Amino acid sequence: MNYIKANIEGPVIIEPKVFGDERGYFFESFRADEFAANVAPVDFVQDNESWSAKRGVLRGLHFQKGDRAQAKIVRVVKGSVQDVAVDIREGSPTWGRYVSVVLSADNKRMLYIPRGFAHGFAVLEDDTVFQYKCDNYYAPEAEGAIRWDDPVIGVDWMLDPDEIILSAKDAAAPYL
Repeated sequence: MNYIKANIEGPVIIEPKVFGDERGYFFESFRADEFAANVAPVDFVQDNESWSAKRGVLRGLHFQKGDRAQAKIVRVVKGSVQDVAVDIREGSPTWGRYVSVVLSADNKRMLYIPRGFAHGFAVLEDDTVFQYKCDNYYAPEAEGAIRWDDPVIGVDWMLDPDEIILSAKDAAAPYL
């Protein structure tokens, strides 16, 4: 795998080595020893999957607080998304800055998001399947969210604002 450091300390873009022929393809999507040597030793404990029927669905920006914070590796198995990780680490020199990367079934890129980041994604194609590994269990009492259009963060989403489809919960999220 190729590990590419993002423009903010912590997140890492992961490009797997894909072996393909007329039958299809094969790649390792995660290997603990290689990940520990190149990024960080992380013990993932929960895998999640999200399906979005339509282009324009925006999920996030979500995080878990305190000792329930989560590191994640995210990827798309069908369709494509713009994936965003926002630095919300107290005292960080890049607090409020974000990393944005297109993840798709075609490019097979993944993004590692360490603890201390809010995460969200905008669906760029109908019928998109998004998967992620987490190093801590989901804890509803520790969840937090930031509005997708927070002016301090200023995410340049790859969608027109009138295309965006939000859950009621995300629409009511507070600003940073």
